[in-house]
Parts: sequence; structure tokens; C-alpha cells
Amino acid sequence: MSTPLWITATPPDSDGELHIGHLAGPYVAADVLSRHLRADGQSVLFTTGTADHADSVEIRALRGGRKPEEVAEGFRTAITADWLRSGVEFDHIVQPRRDRGYRRWLQDLLSDLYAQDVIAPRTRLLPYCEGCDRWLYGAHVTGFCPHCGTRGDGGLCHTCARPNDGELVDPVCSLCGSPGRPRRCRRLYLPLEPLREQLADYWSSAGLPPRLAVLCESLIEDGLPDVAVGHPGDWGVPIPVDGFSGHRIDACFEAAAMHLFGYGYDKKPLPERAIHFCGFGHSFCHVVLLPAILVARGVKLPQEIHVNETYRIDVEGAQGPDGKPMVWALDLLTEFGSDTLRRHVLQARPLGRRTDFRRDELDRTRQILDGTWNSWLNRLFAAVREECAGRVPDAEPGGDGWEALQRRLHRAAEDVREAYGPEAFDPRRAVAVLDEVVSCTTDFGYVNVFERRRPSGTGRHLRPIMAQLAVASALTSWAWPVMPEGAARLAQALRLTPGGPVVPEALVPPAPGTRLAPPSGPVFGF
Repeated sequence: MSTPLWITATPPDSDGELHIGHLAGPYVAADVLSRHLRADGQSVLFTTGTADHADSVEIRALRGGRKPEEVAEGFRTAITADWLRSGVEFDHIVQPRRDRGYRRWLQDLLSDLYAQDVIAPRTRLLPYCEGCDRWLYGAHVTGFCPHCGTRGDGGLCHTCARPNDGELVDPVCSLCGSPGRPRRCRRLYLPLEPLREQLADYWSSAGLPPRLAVLCESLIEDGLPDVAVGHPGDWGVPIPVDGFSGHRIDACFEAAAMHLFGYGYDKKPLPERAIHFCGFGHSFCHVVLLPAILVARGVKLPQEIHVNETYRIDVEGAQGPDGKPMVWALDLLTEFGSDTLRRHVLQARPLGRRTDFRRDELDRTRQILDGTWNSWLNRLFAAVREECAGRVPDAEPGGDGWEALQRRLHRAAEDVREAYGPEAFDPRRAVAVLDEVVSCTTDFGYVNVFERRRPSGTGRHLRPIMAQLAVASALTSWAWPVMPEGAARLAQALRLTPGGPVVPEALVPPAPGTRLAPPSGPVFGF
């Protein structure tokens, strides 16, 4: 490829820390794909940002008597630290209030679209809180979605993913609880109906997941909406258009445009392929606004979207030992480690339906790693220490059932590779196959342990050890996308480099005579 494959994940609002639902949504899954493709030798650019200008940031600041920039900066720092602790490695995280040139770039983009008549002024009704003397938009207002009836904020409905500009039923001010009174408000909008043909062509060729396809077809059938790209307010990037002094660029429009800045859209050609990871509640920005911005500028970018549903965290069973809710990423990473948490959220990832976080299920994930993965590796390292003085023996991999196990492992490598790849991405399947690899190898080790007792003392017990070392070596590559921390520890113990391609050829033990360096604690998790 002449340009890297571009992977994005939804920028989170900088109004709070990351919780396990965020990790179960776009971030760990996108990192798995990124790691696999890099290990396979492909050029990848993995980007996101933080939505520092989200309306929810200003609401949190107002409720706490703080400045919005203090809230945004504090939580942006916490969010990026949690990504790092969880092993999610981005190439570029857009920091709207820090990245040089970002503000001017965003304003220039909006100005260009306005000059091309892609963005135009409209006067519409918008709720207003007389007590707070404030326009009610986005997180400033709550009410019932006019499309699905769910209670939520203004702007975009996180249940049906459709915009509800000024249309919430029974709007209420988020700060004081007073009813919002409709007033005429002149704002800038991006009318989508003039882009109907281009968007319909894009959606029909994009291979959208069924729920996104339903959303897009429903938008076309009902008439594509005008999407507000600005509002009167104090927080955010000022709109640089005459007549709209005191207006700020809308957070949803900014989130869509932020991806283009993160890629370096104006400085290099767009990639031949882009893959977006997002929750369904944020999908409008990815599947509607971002393509609309691009097609309005005469660009058609092949894009794919991996969408997840909600991972509910406010359910019974989410509590820690003290009975308090145990959902924050930092707390869970501190207690369980990144391997356990990454593996768990991939298994529980809400695809096609909502799933619930339960503390006991996370405990079971740790038990699987301790009782199966780490237990097998501990026995293997002990056998090398006791039988070979801690060095890799000079023997060919073998043992009773090794040929059959090899064939199974080769098939497993192909299954894992397919599950990691963009065409059939399914990290849950990858975890299941990796568990089967370890389980089968564990059985093989137990069957062949009796070779040590042969009276003839022919050294046949060394061949099963080498076979298991070959599997352990393969796991430094095969498990790397899911559990990079443990794969790196295993590679260090075997004196190997982690993160190679997921191929059957990885089933090669370390060189004979290599002195192993097993960790003092668990290999995977802690």
C-alpha cells in the first residue's frame, strides 16, 4: 500500500475518566487490529483524540464551580494515562487545546465549507432556559428523543443515533431543571439533503453492519436532516463567519473533523482504506458527518466501521468487595492488570446486543489465566529448570500425540489470524482459539510427563518439553494483540522478541542452550 491503513477510535468526552465500558467498546478492539497488522508488516496509522470541547465538559464545570478548561485538561490527562496503562497505543491523539494549528485548521475547514455553500444559515426553534439565561443544546438539555422516545441529551440520541436538534420532547435544563422555552435561533447548518446521491452511493458500497445500514436507509427514507454545526455559547472553538459572533463550533461536527486533522488530511494523501471503531450511540459522526464533509470536498474515502453496542456498567454484580461500584478503568487495571482486563472486555464485547459488566465474570477471567495459562507455563519452566538446568534442551519437538497437536495448532494459527484480520475481525473468536491452544498443550504436557520415568533413560522426555516451548514461543506472537503485556513477559522469559506475525511458522522453540529467564510472578495478568 502506498499509504498506511488508517484506524480510528471515537474521541471520548473529557468530562470524566475512562470506565470499563469505554475499553469494551472501541479502544481495545481497535488496538488489537492495529497490533496484528503491524506485526504482519503492514503500515498502520492509529489515531483518536479527546473531545475537550464537548458540551458535557462545560456542564461538569458549571456544576462543580470550575472552569471548563480545567475539567478538560484534568480528564484528558487521566484518559490518555488509562489508554497507556491498558496497552492501547495510538500513533496520534489529537489534543484540541494543545495541538499546534488545530484551532485554525478547524475554523478554516468550516469557513471553506461555508464559502462553498455546503454550510448555510438557518433559523430554527431551540429551547432556552430563562432562569439560567442560557440556550439549551447538547448536554445542556435533556428530554425525550422525537424518534425513539428514549430520555437523553440534545444533539444526538445515544440510543437511536439520530440527531434531534431543538426537537426534544419536554426539554428541561440540565443545570436547574426548568422547562426549556422554544425561541427562534439563527445558526449554521450542514444540510445533508443536497448530498443525498453521494451519501447513498457511499452507504450502499461501504458494507455497513446491519444496524448502521438500517440507520442510513431510515435517514434517506425520512429525508436527510440539516445538522447544526454551531450554537451560541461560551465553550468551544469560535465560529469564524460574519454574523455569528458568540457562536461555537458544535462538538459533533468537531469530533468528525478531528479525525481528518489526526490523519494529517491537508498534508498528505488520504489512505486507500480507513477502518473506524465506534459505539452505536456515536456512529452518526462516523457514518454520516465524516463522509458528508469528505464528499462535499469531492473526496470519496473507502471506509469500514466496526460498531459496538452499550456495555452496561450500572447493573447488579458490578460492585467490588466493599460493595461500591467497581467500573473505573484505573481501579480495574490496578487490581487485575491489562492482560486480564483486555482479554475480558474482548470476550464480553457488546456486538449486536447490549451486554452487562459483572465483577464475578472478571474474576473468572483472571482464574482462567492463572489456572490454565500461567499454571501450564509454570510447569513448563519448572521442567526446564529441573531437567535441563534452566537451558533449552538439544532435542527435536515431539512426544505422544505431537503430530496431531501440530496439525491442530496450524489450523488454530489460521483461525486466530483470520479473527485478527480486518476482513473477518472477531477478537472474541481469537480469545477462544487461544484458550483451546493452551488447553490442548496442557493436556499434551500431562500425557507426556510420564516419559521422565522411563527406566531406559533415553532422553525422550526432552522432546515434549521442546514441543511445549515451541507453543510458548508461538504465543509471544499469537497472543500479542490481545495481551501484549503478558506476551512481552513470555518473550523475555524465552529470550525472544514479541509481536511477530500470526503464522504457523511461529511454532519454533528457542535455540538449544538458551538460558530461560522466567518471571518471578505470573506471566499473563497478576
